[in-house]
Amino acid sequence: MTIIVPIAALGILSLVLAGLIVIANRKLYVYEDPRIDQVEEMLPHANCGACGFPGCRPFAEALVSGKALPGKCSVSNDAGRLAIANFLSVSVGAEEKRVARLACGGGKNVSINKAKYTGMETCQAASLISGGGKGCFWGCLGYGDCKVVCDFDAIRMNEFSLPEVDVDKCTACGDCVEACPKGLFSLHPISHRLWVACKSLEAGDHVLDVCDVGCTACGKCAMDADNNLITMVKNLPVIDYNKNHHTQVPIQRCPTGAIVWLDDQSGVQRGKESKKIIRKGDRHLGYS
Repeated sequence: MTIIVPIAALGILSLVLAGLIVIANRKLYVYEDPRIDQVEEMLPHANCGACGFPGCRPFAEALVSGKALPGKCSVSNDAGRLAIANFLSVSVGAEEKRVARLACGGGKNVSINKAKYTGMETCQAASLISGGGKGCFWGCLGYGDCKVVCDFDAIRMNEFSLPEVDVDKCTACGDCVEACPKGLFSLHPISHRLWVACKSLEAGDHVLDVCDVGCTACGKCAMDADNNLITMVKNLPVIDYNKNHHTQVPIQRCPTGAIVWLDDQSGVQRGKESKKIIRKGDRHLGYS
């Protein structure tokens, strides 16, 4: 008898708890559209966040609810985006491709190091030691943290230890933006061809003592640009991309090539009055 009572009590308690769970499940149940799982399977599972959502699952939810269109996924291809659009009976959506842009042209052939850094060969580590030892405090340190974090193989380090972005592979995920301790990367629509490839806030020709392609804040680009397209802010040209910026006029008189025109086929184009860069080796202290 002493054994039967506790067993019966446990059985009754189990039934009560099971009943409460069933009732709670019915009361708290939230319907989820089964199409979300199907759309998620059709996405590339990159979870890069380039679409503006924290991952493919939230993006799939937004697609099914009509809060987004398939065109926002920059990782998928045209066929993949079209398949999702057809499945949901929506338009693909027009979304201009965005890419990572680097605001520095100071490779080791044009920019000097004032001190030799020895330690972990990462930009993050080097930046903690007197800014990395580069002559230009704002310049790229060249250890390739951006390349390492890029899951899409869209960044390569060129022969002068300067990152180059493959716009065809770039998904604008933003990992390079977060990885760069100097804040040199930013995400822009691919139509932003007029570009300031410098972040130095110094002014005057002494900038050239440490970097051949640094901005000297001469202001010629701002003077030549129409409709106040470019203004000088803290010794650096700032382009108003809300205005007509499809012009190469502002780059022509730049003496250093700090403001450039970006072409996917021809690469970086500098103005006709910009100093030509012919040095193939490292630039060292003591000579230009």
